Amino acid sequence: MKKIAVFLCLMVFGVTLNAQVVTPQPSPLAKIEQKVGLTDVTVVYSRPSMKGRTIFGDLVPYGKVWRTGANANTVITFSDNVKIGGKTLEKGSYAIYTKPNANSWEVLFYNATNNWGNPANWEEDKVVASVSAEVHAIPFDVETFTIDFNNLTNNGAHLEILWEKTYVAVPIEVDTKKAVLASIDKTMKGKPSVNDYYSAAVFYLEEGEDIKQAKKWIDLAIANREEPAFWMYRQKSLIYAKMGDKKGAIAAAKESLALAKKANNNDYVKLNQDSLKEWGTL
Repeated sequence: MKKIAVFLCLMVFGVTLNAQVVTPQPSPLAKIEQKVGLTDVTVVYSRPSMKGRTIFGDLVPYGKVWRTGANANTVITFSDNVKIGGKTLEKGSYAIYTKPNANSWEVLFYNATNNWGNPANWEEDKVVASVSAEVHAIPFDVETFTIDFNNLTNNGAHLEILWEKTYVAVPIEVDTKKAVLASIDKTMKGKPSVNDYYSAAVFYLEEGEDIKQAKKWIDLAIANREEPAFWMYRQKSLIYAKMGDKKGAIAAAKESLALAKKANNNDYVKLNQDSLKEWGTL
């Protein structure tokens, strides 16, 4: 019995020794994931707050390389090759460093990501892309350091950095069109579905490809669907309008409007009404 008691005491003592106080981090870790075209982009970074401090030109000096956040490297990862500042970055992970100034920042993509803050020895040949980004003043304080994505298109996005009253943005380009066109070509040589016809038609419309081919595909999508769909007729109206077939565009918009009303989809009701007004029928 004494042996059991001693054993239990030792267990409690061991647990006590291994216990750790857990408190919130002053610069908590954040992760943002964004699909840009067909490319997955992920940023992992730490988020310091102002806490009454002056940031740029003081806590973060002008003209010096900054870790762009806190703690370990701010790391951006691309699932495909991208272009930044006219340079191709191969898929993979990069540390983001910046050199803030009052009117512009130099944003640096560094191919070593395992540093805690700035590298002990900065190696210029590891800078795979460098972009000058204009500083825009924000009319209010952004208390906590923030990285985000905006201005999303099929072919790119802006990587945004915001803190204090400062905003900068770096354009990122992705080669979506090449991949999508290859996918469309391969699919159309097989047995395309209704959704394949529809997606291909919309992509051709949005990207300024052969509008006559887009018309063929949207017509096939609508003809082969069992139930009429207001979103398909909406795209048909836009494709016909792009071709200069105003009569066909109006007819498709009216069909989309009727179907949207039946489905209680007010967004598409307004879209069609706006187009019909533009085309002089409402």
